[in-house]
This record gives sequence, structure tokens and C-alpha cells, in this order.
Amino acid sequence: MKTYFPKNEEIERDWYLVDAEGLTLGRLASKIAAIIRGKTKPIYTPHLDVGDYVIVINAEKIKVTGKKLMDKMYARHSGYPGGIKLTNLKTMLQKKPEEVIKLAVKGMLPKGSLGRKMIKKLKVYRGSEHPHSAQNPKVLNMKEVIGG
Repeated sequence: MKTYFPKNEEIERDWYLVDAEGLTLGRLASKIAAIIRGKTKPIYTPHLDVGDYVIVINAEKIKVTGKKLMDKMYARHSGYPGGIKLTNLKTMLQKKPEEVIKLAVKGMLPKGSLGRKMIKKLKVYRGSEHPHSAQNPKVLNMKEVIGG
């Protein structure tokens, strides 16, 4: 018996809407990464991008446990000697809450060109408005799935 590999034209991609209000960052990110990667589908293949699109709203209303607000640091580098810039989670949530969720999900996806292709299927927005209503996203109640 031969192994089935889905063709690009056979892959059906759905759109899901997730409200992040009151959800824990890591648990939310792991569920979103599984959907984007396609692990929730029966045609999942590790080396192919068979996942769905995910829209996350209310990114600024996520929660974290413990002392992560002050202790968790995000680093970026200018490329110059001594050019590292460190920002804690509290500041990131105030300035760029979309980036916090995007970086958490990106870390759970494969590294390389496949992961870069998959992360483009994640759309994160501050507030409850999003421009993807034409795609008719299915609402995912993550509070039931991961608890809240």
C-alpha cells in the first residue's frame, strides 16, 4: 500500500477566529501552532503545509502566570557591537501585543522555509475588529479547549 501525500490543489484551508481574552499565552500558542501546522487534520504530513488560517483578536488581553510580566525578556539586535535591546513582557504587551502572540507561535513551528511559510497564516489583532470577515471564519471557543 502506498503512502498518501495530498497535492497542493487538494488541500482545503479553513479560517478560524480565536478570542484571546483571558487565555494563557503558552497554552493558546500551542493550540494555534497545531492548527496552523495542520496537526488537527487527518491529512497531516510533517513536511507539507496543510494547516489552516487563524485570526486572533483581543491580543492585549492575554494573561501569563507567575512573574513572567517582569522576568520574561524579548531581545533584538541592531547588528552593531553592543547593540542588543532587551524588552520585558509587560512593555511588549503595552506597545506590541500582536508581536507577543506571533513570537510565541513562531517558536512552536518548524524552523526554516516551511515555518516561515506557516507563520504567514497567523493574523493577530489588538482589539475585537479584524478585516477578514469576507473569509467567514469559524469561531473557535478556546476556553473550552484549554481552560481559561
